[in-house]
Amino acid sequence: VQLVESGGGVVQPGGSLRLSCAASGFTFSTYVMSWVRQAPGKGPERVSTINTGGGTTFYADSVKGRFTISRDNAKNTLYLQMNTLKSEDTALYYCARGRTTALTGQGTQVTVSS
Repeated sequence: VQLVESGGGVVQPGGSLRLSCAASGFTFSTYVMSWVRQAPGKGPERVSTINTGGGTTFYADSVKGRFTISRDNAKNTLYLQMNTLKSEDTALYYCARGRTTALTGQGTQVTVSS
């Protein structure tokens, strides 16, 4: 089982990034998937979750209206479109199988700074 995140980087406040997570080793389409982030000195925060078919989503209040989660089951890939980024969005972003951090990738760093 493997989850590989990509798409992070350094962006100015107000900018956008799109994260991707390539999944392998399990039947991706049968699992709820999430994005989780962890900022320095803080615990993990579940940012967003999407159900197996993509029709039901959850967003943390801190990102609601700015982030959009999606998935392509044919490509075994999870996405997170992040718009209007703020400095407080700076964190290591992980994709997770399910709603917890029991199984995640190595993460991709997002830094929002002017």
